[in-house]
Amino acid sequence: MDQQKLRTLVFEKTGVRIDIDDPIFALVALNDAVLAEAVERHVALLDDATADLADQVQALQESGYLGSGATPAARPAALVSAPVAHGVPLQEKRIIAIAGGAALLCAFIVLAGQALLPRPLPAPAPVIVARELTPEQSVALRDGDKLARAVARLDSKTRAAIAAEMQKP
Repeated sequence: MDQQKLRTLVFEKTGVRIDIDDPIFALVALNDAVLAEAVERHVALLDDATADLADQVQALQESGYLGSGATPAARPAALVSAPVAHGVPLQEKRIIAIAGGAALLCAFIVLAGQALLPRPLPAPAPVIVARELTPEQSVALRDGDKLARAVARLDSKTRAAIAAEMQKP
């Protein structure tokens, strides 16, 4: 891992300069170690799968099923499986068809139930009826308007005192 190369790459792509002592390089080293371990595990798995495949090919060749071009001998019992149509065994196709049919039947039952069962009606929208003001309320509004105009004509010190008194409970 070349830190100078990484610094240059980060600067070219983002315009951000980072120092060699920046903690981001610790994260890069950790990422590199984790990636190396994952690659080693996958290589080991591939090696095991390749060895298993080579053993199966060897068994086929030894049984005479592969290789000579003559009529092949009977397949070894370990390689005999259920009849296969287009890469999927017939028994699995039947199971898939049954599961698909059951899923469609369930979906139909749910949709039919929703269509047949009555739904509750939505609540009616609230109706707001405007009431007329009482005579006392009309007088209070007129008096409030007169008072607001009167306060506006007062000097600022008196207006401040009135505002302070109105804030008290």
